[in-house]
Amino acid sequence: MSEVTNTTQKSFYFILTGIPGFEASHIWISIPFCCLYTISIVGNITVLTVIRIEPALHQPMYQFLSMLALTDLGLTLTTLPTVMQILWFNAQAISFEACFAQVFFIHTFSFMESSVLLAMSFDCYVAICRPLHYATILTSQVVCRTGLAIICRCVLAVLPSLFLLKRLPFCRSHLLSHSYCLHQDMIRLVCGDIRFNSWYGFALVLLIIVMDPLLIVLSYTLILKSILGTATRTERFRALNNCLSHILALLVLYVPMVGLSMTHRFAKHASPLVHVIIANIYLLAPPVMNPIIYSVKTKQIRQGIFRLLFQRKVH
Repeated sequence: MSEVTNTTQKSFYFILTGIPGFEASHIWISIPFCCLYTISIVGNITVLTVIRIEPALHQPMYQFLSMLALTDLGLTLTTLPTVMQILWFNAQAISFEACFAQVFFIHTFSFMESSVLLAMSFDCYVAICRPLHYATILTSQVVCRTGLAIICRCVLAVLPSLFLLKRLPFCRSHLLSHSYCLHQDMIRLVCGDIRFNSWYGFALVLLIIVMDPLLIVLSYTLILKSILGTATRTERFRALNNCLSHILALLVLYVPMVGLSMTHRFAKHASPLVHVIIANIYLLAPPVMNPIIYSVKTKQIRQGIFRLLFQRKVH
């Protein structure tokens, strides 16, 4: 492939990769991907619809859950076009601008997921440790401001890395390792000095991927301290059960995220199939699993879904 410099990047195309070694079976592989994308889209839209039409769910906890569902929906719709066009039509080329746009949305929504889960952990802390002050601490205005702060935080965190990356010359292979564009994948193709980009990426990891889980662990430490200090065994079980959905959502996000980061940093020479599988789990697991987790574990959401389905049958 010919070298590409900054002067020719306007006509530059990246080449995306499907499932290495299974190119002949892409049509069959597209079936489970279609099922997962359908579950994600239908599941998150259902959660959003139930929260919107049920007056009893117009509370901070479910407003944060709406933010999580919107984030998952955005992440799904960001990766769906390139993944399915490769599996269905073997269309691997993606323009320079489209690739950067996809990087922006993928990383922004991923960071938003982490930030929303952090906000939800604070909600759990207030609900369990400060129940009498819950309504005065988490007002509608506070929830709205938190949502705006999350958007600003994630957008402002991602944009500088893209501006820095766009200034660099891409003069190595055009071939990317996944069915979508990731920052850590694109930066491998740069032939310029990437030390500043690497340090900025490291700072971003510390700011979001490390700090958010630490704050979440701190909130749950305070929750456990409060529960063990004052509650009876039945109350402890009830309180922990109320937080179980959030804990599962945390595991679904952070375990694949850490796995992907470790693979890119320490297993660069591993089979390409390993990188592809981990990356797909990282981007598909939260949008698919979160609506299932909250629909199964949250009684109010489950009842709202039943009422929604029953009303549709009646009409």
